[in-house]
Amino acid sequence: MTTSAPADRTGRTGSAAATPRAVLETHGVSKTFGVVRALRDVSLTLRAGEVHGLVGENGAGKSTLIKVLTGFHQPDSGALTLDGADVAFDSPRAAQGAGVCAVYQEINLITERSVADNIFLCHEPKRFGILIDRKRMLERAADIVQRYRLAVDPAARLGSLGLGAQQMVAIARGVSLGARVLILDEPTSALSGAEVDVLFEVVDRLRAEGIALLFVSHRLSECYRLCDRFTVMRDGAVVRTGTPAELPRAALIAAMLGRESAGEHAWAERSGSADADATPALAVDHLQWGNRVRDVSLRVAPREIVGLAGLLGSGRTETFKTIFGAQKADGGEVDIAGRALTHANPARSIGRGLAFLSEDRRAEGIFARLSVRENIVASLLPRISRFGFISRAKEAQVVRDSIDRLGIKTAGPGALITTLSGGNQQKALIARCLSTRPTVLLLDDPTRGIDVGAKEEVHRVVQELAQEGLAVVVTSSEMEELLALTDRLVVLNEGATEGGMPTAGALPDDVLAVLAGAGSDHSADHGDGTV
Repeated sequence: MTTSAPADRTGRTGSAAATPRAVLETHGVSKTFGVVRALRDVSLTLRAGEVHGLVGENGAGKSTLIKVLTGFHQPDSGALTLDGADVAFDSPRAAQGAGVCAVYQEINLITERSVADNIFLCHEPKRFGILIDRKRMLERAADIVQRYRLAVDPAARLGSLGLGAQQMVAIARGVSLGARVLILDEPTSALSGAEVDVLFEVVDRLRAEGIALLFVSHRLSECYRLCDRFTVMRDGAVVRTGTPAELPRAALIAAMLGRESAGEHAWAERSGSADADATPALAVDHLQWGNRVRDVSLRVAPREIVGLAGLLGSGRTETFKTIFGAQKADGGEVDIAGRALTHANPARSIGRGLAFLSEDRRAEGIFARLSVRENIVASLLPRISRFGFISRAKEAQVVRDSIDRLGIKTAGPGALITTLSGGNQQKALIARCLSTRPTVLLLDDPTRGIDVGAKEEVHRVVQELAQEGLAVVVTSSEMEELLALTDRLVVLNEGATEGGMPTAGALPDDVLAVLAGAGSDHSADHGDGTV
């Protein structure tokens, strides 16, 4: 796959145009938190009139770098320069004063105040240096709104506007602060397609005015549509920098995921035995939820393990939660063993044979103040209770069987769940899922944050469950793990399923090619010539 160099928004090609001047640069910046080295010798250049894409998976160091650029953190080593002069921002206010501003995914404004109030918050125009000049503030806000063609009333209450309009107000605030560098951190995550188009028009106008923009997004089609250059981060370090022509989609994804590490882990080989002729244990048709789950369809047979393959931000977790009923679908159908799952919620889904293991073990999995026993039976209480009284004999039997079957290493059922290792906590959560006797198991990155030995134990358990008849859908942040654990992959790109592949004999490069192809039509729709 190849891609051509897109013309920049002034009509020049990247090769013919003179290199824009550097505005903000980092030189060998490092940052450590305890034993965690969040940034390692990071050098980055943001140029005037250029949109610079910062990409990487979770934990790559993007958020820490943004906080260094905006004065939330000070680097342990290295330096920042602004227009060639050394700078040190000791606070976000200092960074804003120098013209370095950020607009975050979560709008950090006051919804009960007007648009104008929010644009000029903490730097309102004054009369006599004391009184807020509201007339002048409204006039200046109207000028900014008109300049960027924003369809908002400066006098309107911010909370009365949609998320897209609020995002524009946050950008307008950056402009009012005299931004020379504007950082957009996941600005499209909660926006509709039409709102994204408006945002990109605003970004193009900012670029034309010579502002340096740093664009952070997991949506690669948007990055290729908008950005002039990319920097790819992984494990706290910069691993690649280049233009879209120099980093076509396949190369960008390879850099993000670390293709060179293939073969580092020796996962157990999967020998599939899916019952392809049986009624699908799980059938999902055109599932939708907001703009995160746009069109998901898949079939999973009993005894089959299907991998949901997609980059971070592709909608993996949202897809699982929508199937499970943790968030109400806007459209589509879910069938369990041939019967429609209607009015889905977690309790109804569990009753119909669905079980879901969240990727966030601490926030959405374990009950940290409860014992191993209480964590395992948490989903089972209605089945082992009578007139509000729990059958301790049934509870003890379930817990004992779970600990023995899954090999959970614990001082005893009464031990706090937090005294277990990460791998054993994960096995306890799998035991909770199995206690409800499911027919379909949804596993969202089940080996995240646990060591290699524990991963192999989890793999063994998952494969045994499939052999016993369960249908399993699994995601993983490690490509080699998906290849070894699953029978086939279904590709998920920006909330929509787009084909797939069998995993028997497949190599990481094969998956990279499929992931690189997913979403290529979205980029082509905008005529930028990228993959």
